[in-house]
Amino acid sequence: MNPEPLLDDVIALAQLAGEAIMPWFRSEELITEQKADDSPVTNADIAANKVILKGLKALTPDIPILSEESGHRPFAERRLWQAYWLVDPLDGTREFVGGSPDFAVNIALVVANEPVLGVIHAPVSGDCYWAIKGRGVFKNGQPIHSRPAPAVPLLAVSRHQARETLQAHLKPELDFQAMPFGSASLKSCLVAEGVADAYVRIGPTGEWDTAASWAIVVEAGGALVDLKGQPLTFNQGESLENPNYAVLGQLKPEQLF
Repeated sequence: MNPEPLLDDVIALAQLAGEAIMPWFRSEELITEQKADDSPVTNADIAANKVILKGLKALTPDIPILSEESGHRPFAERRLWQAYWLVDPLDGTREFVGGSPDFAVNIALVVANEPVLGVIHAPVSGDCYWAIKGRGVFKNGQPIHSRPAPAVPLLAVSRHQARETLQAHLKPELDFQAMPFGSASLKSCLVAEGVADAYVRIGPTGEWDTAASWAIVVEAGGALVDLKGQPLTFNQGESLENPNYAVLGQLKPEQLF
């Protein structure tokens, strides 16, 4: 299928979801609960999810939707999907709860187990990244690309993770600079636009965290790989959890691990 005719509607939908999130940003009425996996969910996540589900069902009623904040279908059903939407309605919920602006809306279309369209929208800044397989990647309508790797790479890192945890997975001799930032998808976008050279994620994430990033980073000349250098996969089994992974611009896995 050709995803290009869907792009403008998906961008508009991501922006609508952002508008649904913003009334809860730094609001005293924000409600935060813990999910079974101990990750937070808020009324802002739920509001954005409702907007996205309604919009995608109207746009493509025959394409199933897999969202972090909705019931997950068993693999026996998912394995038959030729195409599906993969959604994280609010990526960076911890940042959002803490009052940081580094959170985003992620929407991806996956066809034959590969993301072919990705949109990442940052509601506070208004920045919007999007890509279609084979058609390039854009930030606010301007083309972007990952940068050549320097001798001392700049790694986007989590504000909440000890540097020692990250360094335990890197080459002991690796010399790098660190750039703390929020949402995983926005750190991936920093790599795609050549602000950072890599982002290494240690800890649990789901496929909804990486699908839109995959479409954007790969079109920008980069890759999403596990710590053995193998590309991340989508909809390949019952579990939807990612391994530890790296988002690479033009660095090679062997330069980091």
